[in-house]
Amino acid sequence: MIFTRSIVREFAQLSAVVGATLLAIMLSSSAIRLLGRAAGGKIYADAVASMLAFAAVQYLPVVVTLTVFIAVLLSLSRSYRDSEMVVWFTSGRGLAAWLGPVLLYALPLAGLVGLITLQLWPWAQARSAQFQQQINTRDDVSLITPGVFIESKRADRVFFVEELAKDASAVGNIFVQTMDQGKVGITVASRGYQEVKPDGERFLVLQSGRHYQGTPGSADFGTIDFERYSMRVAQRKPKALSEEPRGLSFARLLQQPTPANQAELYWRLSFPISLLVLAILAIPLSHVNPRAGRSTNLLIAILIYAIYNNVNSVMMAWIGQGKLAFGVGVWIAHAVLLALALWLLWRRIRVRRPWWSIVRARFGATKAA
Repeated sequence: MIFTRSIVREFAQLSAVVGATLLAIMLSSSAIRLLGRAAGGKIYADAVASMLAFAAVQYLPVVVTLTVFIAVLLSLSRSYRDSEMVVWFTSGRGLAAWLGPVLLYALPLAGLVGLITLQLWPWAQARSAQFQQQINTRDDVSLITPGVFIESKRADRVFFVEELAKDASAVGNIFVQTMDQGKVGITVASRGYQEVKPDGERFLVLQSGRHYQGTPGSADFGTIDFERYSMRVAQRKPKALSEEPRGLSFARLLQQPTPANQAELYWRLSFPISLLVLAILAIPLSHVNPRAGRSTNLLIAILIYAIYNNVNSVMMAWIGQGKLAFGVGVWIAHAVLLALALWLLWRRIRVRRPWWSIVRARFGATKAA
């Protein structure tokens, strides 16, 4: 129990640091990308937090899988460097004894990843698609941000406002450029607001301004001063959401075994299985050879993980294209890597103590008895 508790405790402590670091890196990159799109007027500023939350749910399976792999690898590598492994070996604990603590640590996390990928992930995907549809159906005026030039979704208008009321009911110092049949129209106004007609049509009403219109490169320009000028705001009707495999529940994927649904099912199941396989693989990979340097095993582990992840992507593509049966593809990649992990573990145990020495010791103990 002391052996198991000490190892699992170290795994948990290291996982907290590694997991928080990986999640912070991924969320930071997503936040920077989303804030850049919000600054450019492509999405709304109030949508950044929601889209970041959906991204966090999608990142969790990858983060937890990598965290388990790195935590086991770094923890056992430290034990080799600090000669703790020698102490455990001389106490009668062989390298195979680490399988119990590693699986005790990895199995609950594999269950958590399975719960996320099979239940929470499709919900987040569906909610993200609905949220994106709401963003796409908003009108161009609602994208206006003070001090930023905003291009309409049709690319035929450019808006700029200098001031925005606290309740967003009115704007001040407005600039609008339009393009219609090769002619450029520029409208400036001191203030404006949005008006909704009884039939549901929406207009941007500008007050106390001037409108210029003409052909670029020629002197044919007209000027009109106005007290009130209304511009129709184009609205988009929401499209029916298509049921993509990413947004389907686990039960729906089983009930509709199309190649695309089976590929999605394979991808979801691959995360908890990969977590367990990588946790076992980290045991033999954690061996540190002082002559080869401390980072050699880590580089090899990263290379194996990259290959494993790419193979899973290829298997998913083949299943989706109907080139590989789901019953074969769902286990073949994981079985190959698991066999590699067990072979490396057996080879490491055999290097430490050859099989003939074990047989000789047992026969010698029998004769002495």
